[in-house]
Amino acid sequence: MKLGDLQLSPRHLINGRWEIGTTSGISTNPSDTREVVAEYARADRNETELAVRAAADALPTWSQSTPQRRADVLDLIGSELLARKDELGALLAREEGKTLPEAVAEVARSGQIFKFFAGEALRIPGELMASVRQGVQVDVTREPVGVVGIIAPWNFPFAIPAWKIAPALAYGNTVVFKPAELVPACGWALAEIISRSGLPAGAFNLVMGSGREVGQTLVDHPLVNALSFTGSVATGERILRATSQRRAKVQLEMGGKNPLIVLADADMDQAIDCALQGSYFSTGQRCTASSRLIVEGSVHEAFVARLRQRLVNLKVGHALERGTEMGPVVDSNQLAQNLGYIDMAKSEGAEHVWGGERIERATPGHYMSPALFLARPEHRIAREEIFGPVACVLRADDYEHALALANDTPYGLCAGICTTSLKHAMHFKRHAVVGMTMVNLPTAGVDFHVPFGGRKESSHGPREQGRYAAEFYTTVKTGYMLA
Repeated sequence: MKLGDLQLSPRHLINGRWEIGTTSGISTNPSDTREVVAEYARADRNETELAVRAAADALPTWSQSTPQRRADVLDLIGSELLARKDELGALLAREEGKTLPEAVAEVARSGQIFKFFAGEALRIPGELMASVRQGVQVDVTREPVGVVGIIAPWNFPFAIPAWKIAPALAYGNTVVFKPAELVPACGWALAEIISRSGLPAGAFNLVMGSGREVGQTLVDHPLVNALSFTGSVATGERILRATSQRRAKVQLEMGGKNPLIVLADADMDQAIDCALQGSYFSTGQRCTASSRLIVEGSVHEAFVARLRQRLVNLKVGHALERGTEMGPVVDSNQLAQNLGYIDMAKSEGAEHVWGGERIERATPGHYMSPALFLARPEHRIAREEIFGPVACVLRADDYEHALALANDTPYGLCAGICTTSLKHAMHFKRHAVVGMTMVNLPTAGVDFHVPFGGRKESSHGPREQGRYAAEFYTTVKTGYMLA
């Protein structure tokens, strides 16, 4: 399938057939809003119902397939993603606005994820144990949880679906996948590759459309045994309430307000790089972004001055343009939200250091300059997730004060520290109340073969990625037998 074909009219995949849907929508290029990337089919509740029933009907066949068959399917998907990373990366950059190097790297990562879980399909663990009773044998096995609904966000339209879909299929589940409406072409491109991998009809289904129609049907449907969601806290909380009423398994990733501590003993060049990459790359549109920079007082002024200069020189432009370091915001709604937080920060008394203005480029797009503020812990800019290229600096008296500020948030996804002190690094790793810690690294940037997830309001349920994915996508069965 050529990329040009992917751009025209993405359709639903239901029970092995491509369907046109009841209505249509369009996705546009945030780097050039004159360009329509895709006109895509939008499903309603009835079509989503058909997809769920197709997944349920395919479950007996796929769940009882051999580990080798599952491994071959996933490996084939991964190989095609890697082979087409440049082509699909260009599509991602056009539809989501991520710079081309970041987009290509994301597609490559999605291919690596599928290949990792191809291996895991051959390594599904079990245990044979002695019973406390004479002559009784005990075994513990893992089985598929069933039909899995997957609701993915727009900011990583290949990688996040990959790290949900791949383990679901590896462990023998069937899938109904809903991509975000801002990135239907990316969702369709991934589904098109999966559709040619050798899965039985109905084992993987794609339905595009609104959360109100498609998403809610997946949340409420009695045949959906488990639901994995990445998105906002408000939506995640509604999903948790709804799924708990019917006792479905649920996994939620819901964002962060991640701190990066910079101590006086840090390598300042390294600290500035960590802050710049963590806060502003991917246009700050990632849940692991460093939106709170907590800097020890003795280096506070120098840090702010140097980071400001880097922001002044940061090249903001078209995602496909060579040399662009930060692309546009994904759409007009997100841009308006970002600019609203800029105005709010100023009105609350946060000191504006640089940026935060809408800017013009050669093509009409959702461009803004990266923003930096000096804030106090009570400012909303220091407490609420913005999901854009906006960061604030908080002054800390010493390490203990910095750690207290880092933990003073309802979120708990990721936290970082820049220091040359082994003592402080080790203490921080133990006492930061988060799911992931970084030492002398940006808070954004994680490996695909290890657990991903947070604490507090950031996450709910078993971790994503790596071998820990089995905790969500399988159920444990204990068997007893008289020997």
